[in-house]
Amino acid sequence: MPFLELTLPCTEAQQPRYERALENVGALAVTLADQHADAPDEQAIFEPGVGEQPLWNEMQLTALFEGGTSPELLLYALDAADEGLDWSRASFREVEDQDWERAWMDQYEPLRFGRRTWIVPWNHDLPEGADAKDAAVVRLDPGLAFGSGTHPTTALCLQWLDELADEGALQGQRVLDFGCGSGILALAALKLGAAQAIGVDNDPQALTATDDNAQRNGVADRLVAYSPENEPADTYPVVVANILASALVTLADTLAARVAPGGRIAMSGILAGQEVEVIERYRADFDDLRAQQQEDWMRVTGVRRR
Repeated sequence: MPFLELTLPCTEAQQPRYERALENVGALAVTLADQHADAPDEQAIFEPGVGEQPLWNEMQLTALFEGGTSPELLLYALDAADEGLDWSRASFREVEDQDWERAWMDQYEPLRFGRRTWIVPWNHDLPEGADAKDAAVVRLDPGLAFGSGTHPTTALCLQWLDELADEGALQGQRVLDFGCGSGILALAALKLGAAQAIGVDNDPQALTATDDNAQRNGVADRLVAYSPENEPADTYPVVVANILASALVTLADTLAARVAPGGRIAMSGILAGQEVEVIERYRADFDDLRAQQQEDWMRVTGVRRR
């Protein structure tokens, strides 16, 4: 079944009113995108900080309506819903229905990180030549919202976990995945030999995704996901936090308290240049702080001072 798509440029200040008006006249879905996504100095928003919901100053708002909806009547209803809004720049087109998530997953191939960590979608097998006996395979159906391993920040953390496993530092250990998203890092740690993993995320959908992926990977008895307010206070020999640099700086005391003496931490979600502030903030509690870069992103690792 086709849909009618409405597209409209708006500002951050206008966005709540436009979105309310669209929902009031029956929009099936409303999405936001950066109006200047191709600008070289435009700041990407990958994951908000704790308690934040940042938006771009100028954005493109898109709404879907049932097929057959009249654009003229829709504009009339929108004018009536909020007389102070300008709908003159709205454009319309018909879009065909399809399973967007499945179409995206069809393009997603198995990925290897480090020596033996593999992230494999449900509709794929390991590539020919991969050592299935030695491979640590995470079967993931991440959808469109959470970590799949394709972003450099996730890749850096997966590589670190793979290196820890080669050193024997993961075997039988407990791992904390702070900002777990799809649970990809916690799942990889378990597949690489960790005994138990705890996931923490402030997004309820991320907790659901983590629980679902744990079930599908057969490790639901060893992976539990919590919201920050329900997370049991504890210490772990291995902690990984793939969030944003601003959140890492704000949560430095909290994360330091989660790492057992002599334990290791890996932090990512850090743009090149931001690692200096992160390292300085964690210097009081960690030794051997090191930064590793992939594309424009950094990973910082350290060892908790005894």
